[in-house]
Amino acid sequence: MTDPGDLRPNEEAVELEPASDASLRFIGTIRTPWRDRKDCPRQGKLDGPECQLVLDPVWHQALEGLENYDTIEVLYWLDQSRRDLIRQSPISDGQTFGTFALRSPVRPNPIGTSMVKLVRIEKGTLVVRGLDCLDETPLLDIKPDRCAFSPKAPDKPGSRD
Repeated sequence: MTDPGDLRPNEEAVELEPASDASLRFIGTIRTPWRDRKDCPRQGKLDGPECQLVLDPVWHQALEGLENYDTIEVLYWLDQSRRDLIRQSPISDGQTFGTFALRSPVRPNPIGTSMVKLVRIEKGTLVVRGLDCLDETPLLDIKPDRCAFSPKAPDKPGSRD
């Protein structure tokens, strides 16, 4: 348990129920055009359709500063995935691989990740391109692009797009 007195200047915490060992907190819901696995792309594309990361209101202030990034990493819980396969044949071509050698959504702990283009933020909802998950997938976390730990530089006077 973290002591509320351990906050750094300008940090803010919210009261949450105590988490049990290894439990996850969903921070919102992902909205995509795909309601069936057969329609969902195998990999997201940065020019794919706009999707939404709808955050629960308690997390809206946690978005401050994220607008400074072009690319973000999204982590989500693949709640409709099987969790019991240790070897898989992803393309039905007879080749079989261990689950940990694949990016398949079928895994013991089905956590999905996607690097997506941040299009805009609207009142606690992030509009993004590049997702590859079903509509109403639980959202776990959002992080700036791991290769761009610094926000994009502000435009210089006279610079061109």
